[in-house]
Amino acid sequence: MKENIIGRTDEIERIDRCMGESSAQLIIVYGRRRVGKTFLINEYFDNNFSFKITGAYKKSRRFQLEGFNEELIRKSGREWDMPADWREAFRQLREYLESLPADQKQIVFFDEMPWLDTARSDFLSIFEWFWNDWASTQSNLVFIVCGSATAWMIDNISENKGGLFNRQSCRLYLEPFTLAETEDFLHSKDIVWSRYEIAECYMIMGGIPYYLKLLNRNLSYTQNIDHLFFKKHGELWDEFSHLYNTLFTNSDSYIRIVEALSKKKTGLTRNEIIKETGIPTNGILSQMLRNLVSSGFVRMSNLYGNKKKEARYQLADYYTAFYFRYIKNNYGKDEHFWSNAIDNPARRTWSGLTFEQLCKDHIAQIKHKLGISGVLSQESVWYSSGDPDLGISGAQIDLIIERRDRVINLCEMKFSINEYSIDKEYDRVLRNKLDTFRRMTGTKKSLQITMITTYGVKQGKYSGLIQSQVLLDDLFQK
Repeated sequence: MKENIIGRTDEIERIDRCMGESSAQLIIVYGRRRVGKTFLINEYFDNNFSFKITGAYKKSRRFQLEGFNEELIRKSGREWDMPADWREAFRQLREYLESLPADQKQIVFFDEMPWLDTARSDFLSIFEWFWNDWASTQSNLVFIVCGSATAWMIDNISENKGGLFNRQSCRLYLEPFTLAETEDFLHSKDIVWSRYEIAECYMIMGGIPYYLKLLNRNLSYTQNIDHLFFKKHGELWDEFSHLYNTLFTNSDSYIRIVEALSKKKTGLTRNEIIKETGIPTNGILSQMLRNLVSSGFVRMSNLYGNKKKEARYQLADYYTAFYFRYIKNNYGKDEHFWSNAIDNPARRTWSGLTFEQLCKDHIAQIKHKLGISGVLSQESVWYSSGDPDLGISGAQIDLIIERRDRVINLCEMKFSINEYSIDKEYDRVLRNKLDTFRRMTGTKKSLQITMITTYGVKQGKYSGLIQSQVLLDDLFQK
């Protein structure tokens, strides 16, 4: 039921519009595994489907067709011959749907569709034929296709150049929850944590509903992390292999890419990825990078002022980053690892670096706080080794918001348990960044240093350089 759905306001409105149309609708739902695609569709339609089938991972065509046959018998209340192939299966589906009331919406849901497309099954081509030959002419039909294998969904359905070209009525790419939606989800489970704890939890799990659903309201935040990630046979200790193996063919190569990215906070260029992974420089690597970006595991960031537009790829999936940093080599060694590491300097370093990622995932909230929501802007990163001959030191800025109103926000992100205090050394670093950026880029635009912190900057001798602030509470803006 809709009232059980947290967030997803835009997606619900778009499905509402499709349901109000008087023509056949083909709705595509895709996004990262565990992000809540099936839940959204099941709840929106209250599990009231004319027909529903879910693909089975790495099962044969025969196995998939048996599932189809069983569901058709269950929904129709009559016996059907076991289809020999997908052409026969779709012929039966058409016959069944034609027997239903024409004055009522008929909802068909194919979940995990990529898994139905087994080798040499001709599933996709037959589905194209089914849609173009008959289904698209049925004004009461709403056909929903869904899948976690985002690359397959994009290549074969969303951006299909064949029989499904421009046939989709609605494409829904489900993003992970924002911080605000995560807080709402936790409250729905009677979990009441501080926003500091919610942010740290987000920096481990991201806004992935399936992971958040596993949290136990009777345990503290740190106890939950120990229980889920570090306890022997905890629910998420082996999630990594399942995640990549079920999403990507040739998953080993994908894992090599994300592992290389996990070691470099600032990310890697395509050529650097080739060097680090040994993957050949060919079209296959380009496709893998596109798949990782479209699936939300990797972010592609432009370098400020880079005329060649050479993008840097950064690891964007929180769980993957946490796995490589803490889980991969720690399983079974300390079941209370996270609780015992609460004052560990390495954990503070991790939280500081990951907070930068969290900020980049909440650009809309940052712009709202700065009062520039309506101003066209472009986000980028920048670094320079400087110019020793000119006495210019090197500098790095992890988030730049360049605005159409000729203002550039140079964002500094700090995750701390109290107000952040700027000392003499950090004041020198900030001034050097300003000077180096202006001299090396030659920009004539106005530069503003924006501090994004948990509880704000403590007023003091060296806080005057800060021209705007964004607090953790602001990132929870809906």
